[in-house]
Amino acid sequence: MEAALATGEVQSGAIDFEVWVTEKADALLRFAYVLTGDHQLAEDAVQDALTTACARWARVSRADDPEAYVKRMVVNAHISWWRRFRRREAPVEDPTRTTAAAPDGTANRADAEAVWALCATLPDKQRAAVVLRFYEELSYAEIATLLHCAEATARSHVHRALAVLKDTLSKEGAEDA
Repeated sequence: MEAALATGEVQSGAIDFEVWVTEKADALLRFAYVLTGDHQLAEDAVQDALTTACARWARVSRADDPEAYVKRMVVNAHISWWRRFRRREAPVEDPTRTTAAAPDGTANRADAEAVWALCATLPDKQRAAVVLRFYEELSYAEIATLLHCAEATARSHVHRALAVLKDTLSKEGAEDA
């Protein structure tokens, strides 16, 4: 890079990419974490997406919304991971619930972890659809585009995931009573 700066060969697109990544990296990592439920997988998906985006930055930067374009790349990178490791099991701890309100926010953190543990039990596509719908607040049409499926299929993924989560929570409530 220093040699390129000395010779004046650096394109403004490369500098624009670095500035853009500096501004958007944290948001992309948060998005990927919500999508994957795992810090390492999130980092890998973002790295894959940014590597691809850098190579194609001239085209990506001309898109109407470069951030949405790269988020789609993150989703695609994660889908590629699904395909490679489709049926690999990842054990998770049983979700725990805290009934006493803690002033330091640990109850909220425990609730958030319990939600993540429940979401981790969902199949990958259902989890992605729920994350895109309720965390990213995307429409079903946008979800369908990102997951490369029909809009009705995206609706079905969300509906089935919510049914499973509701059933799981109702069973846990019955066990606690």
